[in-house]
Amino acid sequence: MSSLNRREFLYMMSLLGTSQMFAKSHEKAYDVADVEDYYKIKNFGNARFLHITDTHAQLLPVHFREPSVNLGFYSNFGKPPHVVGHHFNKRYGIKSNSRAEFALSSVNYVQNANRFHKIGGFSHIKTMTDYLRGTFGADKTLFLDGGDTWQGSATSLYTRGKDMVEALNILGVDVCTGHWEFTYKDKEILANIKLLKADFVAQNVYVKDESLMDGVEAYDEDTGHAFKPYVMKKMGDNMVAVIGQAFPYTTIANPQRFIPDWSFGIRPEEMQELVDEIRETKNPDAVIVISHNGYDVDKKMASVVSGIDFILGGHTHDAVPEAYPVKNSKGVTHVINSGSNGKFVGVLDLDISDKKVRDFKFTLLPVFSDLVPADKIMKKHIEDVRAPFIDKLTRPLATTDELLYRRGNFNGTFDQIICNALREVKGADISMSPGFRWGTSILPGGTITFDDLMNQTSMTYPETYIREVKGSDLHIILEDVADNLFNADPFLQQGGDMVRTGGLSYKIDPMQKMGKRITNLELTNGMHIEANKMYKLAGWSTVGSQSEGEPIWDTVITYLEEHKHIKNIKLETPDIIGVKDNPGIDLSMYKH
Repeated sequence: MSSLNRREFLYMMSLLGTSQMFAKSHEKAYDVADVEDYYKIKNFGNARFLHITDTHAQLLPVHFREPSVNLGFYSNFGKPPHVVGHHFNKRYGIKSNSRAEFALSSVNYVQNANRFHKIGGFSHIKTMTDYLRGTFGADKTLFLDGGDTWQGSATSLYTRGKDMVEALNILGVDVCTGHWEFTYKDKEILANIKLLKADFVAQNVYVKDESLMDGVEAYDEDTGHAFKPYVMKKMGDNMVAVIGQAFPYTTIANPQRFIPDWSFGIRPEEMQELVDEIRETKNPDAVIVISHNGYDVDKKMASVVSGIDFILGGHTHDAVPEAYPVKNSKGVTHVINSGSNGKFVGVLDLDISDKKVRDFKFTLLPVFSDLVPADKIMKKHIEDVRAPFIDKLTRPLATTDELLYRRGNFNGTFDQIICNALREVKGADISMSPGFRWGTSILPGGTITFDDLMNQTSMTYPETYIREVKGSDLHIILEDVADNLFNADPFLQQGGDMVRTGGLSYKIDPMQKMGKRITNLELTNGMHIEANKMYKLAGWSTVGSQSEGEPIWDTVITYLEEHKHIKNIKLETPDIIGVKDNPGIDLSMYKH
């Protein structure tokens, strides 16, 4: 397989506004005058994979600002996905005020969004993927979905994910894995999988031994696998194995009470055994992993497990326009991540011969809704799904002068609205909101609708709480989340971002050890947090036992309808120590 020199990566899309073309991207003609020719990439090889992930139930085109803070340290310093903003543009040769900048970067986001309209949308994805599959050969193409698909919108919550299952069926997805899919109840998950035409695969999800003894159903009672660990798929003259890797920390990051009989984990040893078994007994032409580990976890897995050709990953929402090479004991595994919210389709073409992948091309194709026409069948499905709730969804709650967004290691502006609402409505000293990476953006001058609010809060455990906590406990909470985010070992990182805070300021040194990263805790009035003093804390989304408060969207509705117009948001982001030269933060865009 050809090796990659990342310094030589040249991006293919001159129409996008890039100065160069990535070395391993598809070829196409650039002197075309018609935007209809934009997606007509030149076919390569004899097997094609189409990849989407982390769409978070966004059936319609969206605005979604990429992060200006995605810090990487230790072995991941300055490596994808920890390159953002102007650093990202420089690495990939992206021109200012271009479509590429709009799709991939946080730089000039509002200006670009006003020029280029929204991006994504399942009806546009359907048109694009039908074309990419049809022009290459349907018998040689596999469509993979990396999970976080059934959750993230009002309609997905109201239908318990069924709207998205049918959307995947209409798309013609062949293989899936999951994460937020597991935040519905186990019976709902299994019922949805029966409705799903695609294979649902997860080698790292097992039925607990005691549950097996109690008669809980497993895909394979001998191995204990809760779902198919992998599938073999014929692609033209080739047989390819697709292994599933669900989010390994599901029952830590999300409520185990919904899925009490299943256990999760990274399980690299089991992955190696499975790859070896497939290689020995099935003699595949290629081995592909569809993963929801997160980018850095996938890179480490690629380094400790051999025999995998490509990992098509998700979870951390990273839009990386390259296939990243990772060396291991027997060769190289390339890691791919195709962004989030339906903004991109990853296109991976393989040249396979003599039981080996000889070469490849990978292109991350943005789904520009103004360039790709909507598919009529998918459009009708979306309209039918939304119709019973349309009055509720389109209800205006407030207007905004601010760009509202969530994505980034620390508070985004919509996170700040949630934190402010919790403090004000609940009468709390301090508020905390989870560091979720899902949630679309709203442009300045826009109206915040109930639909927009649900895109930030729509989940199966939205209940709020108010409680008294000691100052020392606040420090422990922040340290615990920081260790999850910045641990030197990617296998100990659980994804997501730093907990969002309201009414609280602090300093953080990500390179310190557990217990020493967080210092200088103060209330926003300048008063130091005292270890033994009690503070009133408001929050939502408890992973353990269910809280008794109202859903978070009701709290935020009260706040928005009281304020009516959002302006001059003060982001309560921490002072970060030791990041002056880190390309994972664009200091020109960082606010605190």
